[in-house]
Amino acid sequence: MTGYIKSKLNAFRNFLVAPLFESKPNTTPEQLLLSFQYKNMLAKGELPDISEVGFKVYSHTDEDGMLLYIFSIIGTHSRKCVEICAGNGKECNSANLIINHGWHGLLVDGNKKLVREGIKFYRKNPNTYAFPPKFANAWVTQENVNSIIGENGFKGEIDLLIIDLDSTDYWIWKAIDVVDPRVVIVEYQDILGPDLSVTVPYSDSFDAKDYPTTRNLPNYCGASLKAFVKLGKLKGYRLVGCNRYGYNAFFIKEELFCKEIPEKDIRECFIHPKVHWGMRERFPTVKDLPWREV
Repeated sequence: MTGYIKSKLNAFRNFLVAPLFESKPNTTPEQLLLSFQYKNMLAKGELPDISEVGFKVYSHTDEDGMLLYIFSIIGTHSRKCVEICAGNGKECNSANLIINHGWHGLLVDGNKKLVREGIKFYRKNPNTYAFPPKFANAWVTQENVNSIIGENGFKGEIDLLIIDLDSTDYWIWKAIDVVDPRVVIVEYQDILGPDLSVTVPYSDSFDAKDYPTTRNLPNYCGASLKAFVKLGKLKGYRLVGCNRYGYNAFFIKEELFCKEIPEKDIRECFIHPKVHWGMRERFPTVKDLPWREV
């Protein structure tokens, strides 16, 4: 064995036993090695908890790391994802999978300017120019969400669905049936706390900008985590975790049960000080508005 090959093998072995999160794995090779490490740890029964694996590359906070962890364990089938309200796609939960892992995505947003920016970005990106994700410029409603997804070529089983409208998110997830995602991420309204099961009433024209905000954060929109957990159960999903700041929830199909990614108690998603601040300072501004119990 040459000295060069031996040095490379030793470096790889050192990676497999090194601490996982000394630095953020930004590149495809780094993330692939981390994924192999998770699989190696899975075989040994030594996986970390999902709350320990987050990191940001293109996501809003640490969702990229959590998704890499989940799909390293449960595997991928279609490598297809749909993200509703993805903006320009440069900072969203699908981007890392599309750019660094070759996934095919449908990115939907109601802002025409952001959609144009996203199309340009992915057409120029060296990892996606050959087959960029699809973009759809549309205002999403209960009535059109399935046709938007289906008419863009996404039907049946997909690996990931993300819903982040700051709006009628609960009703949109409830309406979606054209795709059957293995993993779902929804943004919940953390200021509602762990005990309420409520959502904003449905309206095609709902706009959170019409209601009180705090530090530019919309206070009257979306639904509580408990409401999403109940809806998830009806659709066949279990809650397995949330992002660092406690507003994006991760659900996995019940049929994909594995003890390594156990169901989480709702209260574990209401730990961060930001959540406590929101419940204390933001919720009072909208507590008397017409939340609908579900």
